[in-house]
Amino acid sequence: MRKKFVAGNWKMNLTKSEGIALVKALTAKGPFSIDVAVIPAFVHLDAASQALVGSNIGLGAQDVYFEKNGAFTGEVSLAMLQEFGTKYVLVGHSERRHVLGEKDELLNKKLQAIIAAGLTAILCVGETLQEREANKTFDVVGSQLRLGLAGVDKSKTNQLVIAYEPVWAIGTGKTASPEQAQEVHAFVRQQIAAIFDPAVAAAMRIQYGGSVKASNAKELLGQADIDGALVGGASLKAEDFLGIIAGA
Repeated sequence: MRKKFVAGNWKMNLTKSEGIALVKALTAKGPFSIDVAVIPAFVHLDAASQALVGSNIGLGAQDVYFEKNGAFTGEVSLAMLQEFGTKYVLVGHSERRHVLGEKDELLNKKLQAIIAAGLTAILCVGETLQEREANKTFDVVGSQLRLGLAGVDKSKTNQLVIAYEPVWAIGTGKTASPEQAQEVHAFVRQQIAAIFDPAVAAAMRIQYGGSVKASNAKELLGQADIDGALVGGASLKAEDFLGIIAGA
């Protein structure tokens, strides 16, 4: 049975002191029986890493550049992330795709680099409201999966998590119904089976992201193919985030 995985993506929120207070509130309630991670801004990774010592909460990063080093002003390398004990790295979050314009080819390079460094990549996929209303959800998500996972060695798929996050449900207060979310998650698992094989698909963890909160977490995460949550706004307050963890 796949172990549930709940990760809190803080995005460009929380000061260092606010983030550390949140980490301390989470660790005080641990250890957890599911996998839990926090994903702060780059500048807070060091402080968060130190605050997580002795807990079973993992540390993630919101992005990375695929080159090992060099003249890439403003970028962060995998070696830099590893210094802080980072375990997870997001790839292709909707804001990276739709606000900052990152394309699947670039995201694939990042994903390949993350895996090569021995870290776990969380590949985010999802459609916009316009694409959903045009009945293109499966076309969009299928393409993002095929291009994002191109060239990945089947033996390395234990370093992969998929996060389905419908763009129309991120930070809008709208949430895909459990049935809508399950339908796309089942499709994602079918695509993973086609790209790799059924055994890989059966083992792959697929998170849901999109206005997940304590009040809907249990029903969403109770669906057959939903293995966890990639949480945004509701991960910024300990009580809310703990409620989602409890729902998992």
